[in-house]
Amino acid sequence: MKPRILIVEDEPGIADTLQYALRTEGFEPAWVATGEEAVAQVGAEVPALVILDVGLPDTSGFEVFKRIRALADVPVVFLTARSDEIDRVVGLELGADDYVAKPFSPRELVARIRTVLRRTGGKPAVVAAAAGTPALPLAIDDGRRQIRFYGQLLELSRYEYGLLKTLLSRPGHVFSRDTLLERVWDDPGESLDRTVDAHVKTLRAKMKLVAPGLEPIKTHRGTGYALAEDLPATKPENGHL
Repeated sequence: MKPRILIVEDEPGIADTLQYALRTEGFEPAWVATGEEAVAQVGAEVPALVILDVGLPDTSGFEVFKRIRALADVPVVFLTARSDEIDRVVGLELGADDYVAKPFSPRELVARIRTVLRRTGGKPAVVAAAAGTPALPLAIDDGRRQIRFYGQLLELSRYEYGLLKTLLSRPGHVFSRDTLLERVWDDPGESLDRTVDAHVKTLRAKMKLVAPGLEPIKTHRGTGYALAEDLPATKPENGHL
């Protein structure tokens, strides 16, 4: 399976260049533009490595680094437009594995990524729940396009997988039907709101077979859907609370 590299970068042009370079070199890139999305992605599925921009629109890359490392011991390469040496020193003192300043050569960055992965073993880290926060009972294998619920493999259609993966990227966040259509369907303009509702209904039914007494997907009337944040880490007896 190709090593998954999470790119945390708010400039689409740079992100596109990085994704192309990584795919060409045999990696599986994933892109998010904010720190909050990055933390959610690592919490849902630990990548082989994170490329983390220091200057993000919602928070400092250094703060995102701390939150990511609280979840998993994943290798991180900082990326920044700043030339100030103090930023480089701070990043490395925090425990970053490497630091690349913009403008940069995509080929050089990929070479550095390979070096870091060789040094760290190139194995995905194990997610550790933050203090006081129970781990969600969902595990995603994006390479195989599989999701397990309390250890049991869910038999999902393409769109059910896309829906659950999207909800899992930000537990508790309410995704509107339009957003879900845009992210999951190839041509959202050809689909309707009730298409999302129908697929959520079948997705719930499949999850209910595993844990009948739980409601993992919450409906927010007039708004959309969210993945419940309060699911017990271990499956309740007989699937009920």
